[in-house]
Amino acid sequence: MTGVRVRRVYDEPAGDDGTRVLVDRVWPRGLSKAAARLDEWCKQVAPSTELRRWYGHDPDRFAEFTGRYLAELEEPERAQALERLRRLAGDGPLTLLTATVRADISHAAVLAGLLDA
Repeated sequence: MTGVRVRRVYDEPAGDDGTRVLVDRVWPRGLSKAAARLDEWCKQVAPSTELRRWYGHDPDRFAEFTGRYLAELEEPERAQALERLRRLAGDGPLTLLTATVRADISHAAVLAGLLDA
């Protein structure tokens, strides 16, 4: 599978985004559902609140965050949501959306790596 990208949900949609899926647990601040222009909201695949708070998007913690998050993705509800994303990625281009400022060190980047593998 190829064609999985990560973008900020606040960015203007691109013509080649394909299926647009928000992968955050919490709805992005200040963004209406119409303005988000997404196809799905898959909050079940997001990291736990505890993990997200511990991580705090500290670049020095990204490697450990990735390991902890991958372990969380084995939990049944998250595994089922991940499988849904795999199916979407198999159907064509998939864009994972996040409100995170640094999308390159976010859970969405970890997901994209898994889905593109």
